[in-house]
Amino acid sequence: MRRKSILLFAAIIVGVVLMALMWTYGFTVVSIAEVKQVQQSEAFDPVKYVDGIWASKIMPTITAKAVDLSTVLNAIHPNATGYAVKDDLVPIAKQYGLITVGEAEVFSVKWEGKVLSVDAKSRTGTMEIQPNGYSGPIHVLVYVGTSIPSDNSSIRDGVGFINFGDFKEQTQYGKVAAEINNRVVNEVLNPLDKASLQGKTVSITGAFTIRTFNLVNIDVRKLTIVPIKIEIVG
Repeated sequence: MRRKSILLFAAIIVGVVLMALMWTYGFTVVSIAEVKQVQQSEAFDPVKYVDGIWASKIMPTITAKAVDLSTVLNAIHPNATGYAVKDDLVPIAKQYGLITVGEAEVFSVKWEGKVLSVDAKSRTGTMEIQPNGYSGPIHVLVYVGTSIPSDNSSIRDGVGFINFGDFKEQTQYGKVAAEINNRVVNEVLNPLDKASLQGKTVSITGAFTIRTFNLVNIDVRKLTIVPIKIEIVG
């Protein structure tokens, strides 16, 4: 009996202490439903995010920053096997593009050229273009398929104002790149009559990435560009 009294007294003391702590530090008891509602209200919406900047900031920024593709290509001097030295590429990126925190070199470019071939059979299909003003060994490809590889973030990185530190977590940053790529597919690539492209002269604006992290010699035999605008001019 005495033991039960002691246990009851201890429980009362613990309860009083907990109530005092709640009063002092402002603890609030909320239901699971309320927690879920807050989480949903704070959920990141990449579609809404890109909606707010696609036409007003992304498209104009890539267009304004775009340099002539032949200028960039003529500055790159690959060896006989199609590789360029990273230290030689860095000053080119600093002059004509930008270097990300992950050491990727991103270039916003524009050019006209003749479509040499089109491969739209795969989801990440491309067309090869011979740019006006360039006759070197680098092959220029442009995405024309129904999707863009998930690891390609050329447009997101190329604008220069979408930064990792602006987001709560890495997945949000990745979702922005994916949604931008979706926008390219839906608004730029899907409307193309791909069957009629070969042999045409086209004008293109877009961005491409050269990955250099932990590399000394970089494979530049082909560069694949994500377009934000494709126009048939001849």
